[in-house]
Amino acid sequence: MFEDKTEQEARQEILALVEEYAERFREKKREFHPGDRISYASRVYDHKEMVNAADAVLEFWLTSGRYTDLFEKKLGAYLGVPFVSLVNSGSSANLLAFMALTSPKLGERRVCRGDEIITVACGFPTTVTPMLQYGAVPVFVDVTIPQYNIDVTKLEAAYSPKTKAVMIAHTLGNPFDLKAVKQFCDAHGLWLIEDNCDALGSRYTLDGVTQFTGTVGDIGTSSFYPPHHMTMGEGGAVYTKNVVLHNILRSMRDWGRDCRCPSGVDNLCGHRFDGQYGELPKGYDHKYVYSEFGFNLKATDLQASIGCAQLEKFPHFVERRKENFKRLRAALSPVADKLILPEACEHADPSWFGFLLTCREGVSREKLVRYIESKGVQTRMLFAGNLTKHPCFDTLRASGKGYRIVGELTETDRIMRDTFWIGVYPGMTDEMIDYMATAIREGLAE
Repeated sequence: MFEDKTEQEARQEILALVEEYAERFREKKREFHPGDRISYASRVYDHKEMVNAADAVLEFWLTSGRYTDLFEKKLGAYLGVPFVSLVNSGSSANLLAFMALTSPKLGERRVCRGDEIITVACGFPTTVTPMLQYGAVPVFVDVTIPQYNIDVTKLEAAYSPKTKAVMIAHTLGNPFDLKAVKQFCDAHGLWLIEDNCDALGSRYTLDGVTQFTGTVGDIGTSSFYPPHHMTMGEGGAVYTKNVVLHNILRSMRDWGRDCRCPSGVDNLCGHRFDGQYGELPKGYDHKYVYSEFGFNLKATDLQASIGCAQLEKFPHFVERRKENFKRLRAALSPVADKLILPEACEHADPSWFGFLLTCREGVSREKLVRYIESKGVQTRMLFAGNLTKHPCFDTLRASGKGYRIVGELTETDRIMRDTFWIGVYPGMTDEMIDYMATAIREGLAE
């Protein structure tokens, strides 16, 4: 088949066949019929992702390489940040972002065991897990409905001399009150980590300047798991404007090494064998010098290749999410007396991840969810609801140590009891949106 062809010619022939295969077998849109299963989220892709993936496979570099470099550059350009580090998941991104704050290089601002981090219990557990694993103390603050984000009026009550940072998520794409949180952090000299895993593409206007969420605080994180705003299968990213934090993040992502040579490159600095590090012998190979306690959280070039193709589509994804949200909200406005409809935070332009609904008094979430699920509409809870109620907290609750709650988590508990959400992902058609709204209205009338 490849006789008289160069490797490049053979490669282009293979990629052309992959494109043809994708267009013939993968890009056919299935017509929606009422009653068909509507997932809360799904991948949206075409031949470009498959061609990129095949290209990466043919190159067979396997670890991070040219596609990783390209993806980091393109995502940084989109967000307007100089430093992006691709990692293997959004959970790893949160782990890396938090652990960077524990580096001795940060001096007195370093997070130490026993220090406190202000956060919320109503969210995804991996926003909080790194704190507990390290030995820091999460301080839980209540949230508000219908924004489902941190109640900023409780921030001062949560502060103590041990507070070092705030680490919270923009819930389902709806930015939290960045103005109030940023002012609080600046006033007390605290780090701010924005868990942006459910909000990539959301914007917030702060002091007249519109910025992407994840870029206002010290560190932002993203997830590229299939249900998220864009996907590369598994994957995530950490980004910052702070060069010191960036160097720590890169070191911790890559085993904690001091050397910054890319994979497969030796002696980029020209001083591989003449440095003095710690108490090592002078001239110890710099490629095996470790300045941090790190991990291996890198993604592969196969993942990055898919991400590069997704980034080209991403602006459209964001707009489609907004359109779907707007259409769904209008369709559900007649039942606003029975369901609390979601509202954007002031100064925010959300890239909605989902459509949150809270049942008003007299409406049973269990009954409603069971009905609409029976009609093929997939639902989700707001993740943990109240993380402190879960089995993973049994030992902590019994001891009364390891975390702190500020006041009452009244709205958090209400969300745990009464709230659910459905999707608005960009692959949804108007017919699917209208069907979901009809199923919810019918469920309320049962």
